[in-house]
Amino acid sequence: MGKSRLVEEFIDRAGLLSVFFTASAQSTAEADLRLFMEAVTASDVPEAQALDGQVPQNWAAAFRLLVSVLPGDRPSVVVLDEMPYLIKNDPGFEGTLQAVFDRELSRKPVLLLCVGSDLAMMERLNDYDRPFHQRGTEMVVPPLTPADVAEVLALEPAEAFDAYLVSGGLPLVLEEWPRGAGALDYLAEVVEDPTSAAIVSAERSLAAEFPADAQARLVLGAIGAGERTHTLIGRAAGGLPATSLNRSLQLLVAKRVVEVVVPLSTRPSKETRYYVADPHLRFWLAFLGPHLPEIERGRGDLTLARIRRSWTSWRGRAVEPVVRDALFRMREGGLSDDTGAVGGYWTRTNDPEIDIVGADRGPVAKRITAIGSVKWLENRPFDFHDLTRLIVHRSQLPGADESTPLVAVARSGSTVAGVRTIGPEELISAWQ
Repeated sequence: MGKSRLVEEFIDRAGLLSVFFTASAQSTAEADLRLFMEAVTASDVPEAQALDGQVPQNWAAAFRLLVSVLPGDRPSVVVLDEMPYLIKNDPGFEGTLQAVFDRELSRKPVLLLCVGSDLAMMERLNDYDRPFHQRGTEMVVPPLTPADVAEVLALEPAEAFDAYLVSGGLPLVLEEWPRGAGALDYLAEVVEDPTSAAIVSAERSLAAEFPADAQARLVLGAIGAGERTHTLIGRAAGGLPATSLNRSLQLLVAKRVVEVVVPLSTRPSKETRYYVADPHLRFWLAFLGPHLPEIERGRGDLTLARIRRSWTSWRGRAVEPVVRDALFRMREGGLSDDTGAVGGYWTRTNDPEIDIVGADRGPVAKRITAIGSVKWLENRPFDFHDLTRLIVHRSQLPGADESTPLVAVARSGSTVAGVRTIGPEELISAWQ
């Protein structure tokens, strides 16, 4: 169930009159106005049909027509879905809506819901220099958490994390996921159906977010394929000039599609890395998006074989940011209470490359509170070899010393003493 469906459910349960308008990414301001009036006249507002045939020339006129039919003696709801598209097609839309809201809409018992998928743009609507500053209440609808996924699909914690890495917690994907099915079993069905939510959700989202900026799509594809540094991303994206690459990266970061991370230690570092923020999109870019023609021509078996070959190694890296998020959230059994940041550490040569670093703050810490390793394999626990390597890494981490606690996050447990071991069951409790 996505944001729009949640709004529909709210309206149905409340039994309120409503006008529900959804903007289109491919529309124009003129088309938006026409579709808006169609939504108004098709609504269950009693007087709305009287507006049939009205053709307003601008949003001010359209909103005045809307206000004229909204009841003054009973509550109603007006929904503007995919609002970022309206703003893109008409830069004056915000100011017009604000003026109508202040002068007319606010005088009636109406709830105005502005919905959008572009989180960064929706948050900017409430900035101090924007027309709607402090006029609305923000509500972010996040994807389902790993704990939610475990409950919805009736999976054990370890398998729930697998499902989370594939689905990203997206309700549309989980809705078609058979209860109790593991990730690879579900994917065996997905690759046989080009219309599966796991395939089309990311494709539609990208088409809406980056309809014209081909360079940003190339850069995102390079990051999704596994490149993490500025130089390697640019090379994989076709040798983009530095200016073009920087502009694309800034756009991807601004839209919250890509996250920027730096090493966490007591020493400043410029070794910036980039990764895809959404787990489902990360999976799609690695395995599904590049091979859509293969799936569409009925050779999903090739795609599935490729997933199976790379699954263990891809999953081991993809789970790391999820593990760090869990450690940061855990109230009991995790890192010490004075841990204010959880990240990783690396150098230009990746020697060392440390999965988990806990610190009092970030990105430059005063004190390191823990150092750890992620070992996410079915049949191999964290062992003496892993512990020895972690101890060596501790000696190479700026700010750490022999007293810095060691942590092992392991899917299959540990065979050694002297290290705090955290498994899937404890990790998933971070969201419970």
